[in-house]
Amino acid sequence: MANDGVCILEAIILVIVLVPLSTINAHPLKGCGFDQIYNLGDSISDTGNLVLESPYGAATFGKLPYGMNFINNRPTDCKEKLKTALVLVGEIGGNDYNYAFFEGRTPDEINSLVPEVVNTIKNAIKRVISFGAKHIIVPGNFPIGCIPIYLTGFQTNNSAAYDKHNCLSNLNSFAQNYHNQQLKEAIKELKRENPDVKIVYGDYYKAFHFLLHVASRFGFEMQKACCGTGGDYNFNATRLCGFPGVPVCSNPERYISWDGIHLTQNAYKIMSNWLIKRFVHQLGCFHH
Repeated sequence: MANDGVCILEAIILVIVLVPLSTINAHPLKGCGFDQIYNLGDSISDTGNLVLESPYGAATFGKLPYGMNFINNRPTDCKEKLKTALVLVGEIGGNDYNYAFFEGRTPDEINSLVPEVVNTIKNAIKRVISFGAKHIIVPGNFPIGCIPIYLTGFQTNNSAAYDKHNCLSNLNSFAQNYHNQQLKEAIKELKRENPDVKIVYGDYYKAFHFLLHVASRFGFEMQKACCGTGGDYNFNATRLCGFPGVPVCSNPERYISWDGIHLTQNAYKIMSNWLIKRFVHQLGCFHH
């Protein structure tokens, strides 16, 4: 059975964060004709919540003010709005795997979660399509073996466990060869079933590797958290960023990791620029 992360997805599918593209000057996606972006996600996409909300209070996202713009709208209003919108479904599944890994589940147990997580994402995409969405991006998982929380939790003296970027190879293999591969297969199936809907895989895995290339070229701190304390990766699960006395670096723009779990604004910017160049073509925007 998957944990609560999967179970709440059906509840949050209507929790929508609205970003008007009119606020983004000369944004490449404006050429696609989108007037709004709807994003279904959690801390990766709706940053700042942990200042006010407990990390374990995800259920709060199922009540106001989340989704308040749609409370009194008719279904036809949603269909009209979504017709000219871009919808991001995810990234979803990260916390399900996080809990499993850090609870000490075996590789076979964790691998067995993947079909259930991917099927939940697939059902979420189907619901979004039923609401009228015509342009959908479905992000995959990051190379989690490069993230400080995992590098700290599964640190080993075995040098063979690390790749050329000093990331944990087995964790990256899980993200790419299990979750991401099954998600891509699910997207292919959905595209066959919905030929009139553009469904694009968001390759966060490759985008992160592009980020690593840029970071190494320009001398970024690639593995330590900017906000954190302790150990080789500046991360301590008992003293997280935001706890009293936990220091913050003076130059976050030179770091990949913000708090050992999430990335810095500059890191996301580099990744998003790489992704958007590909999305513009995959979404058919070159016709506009």
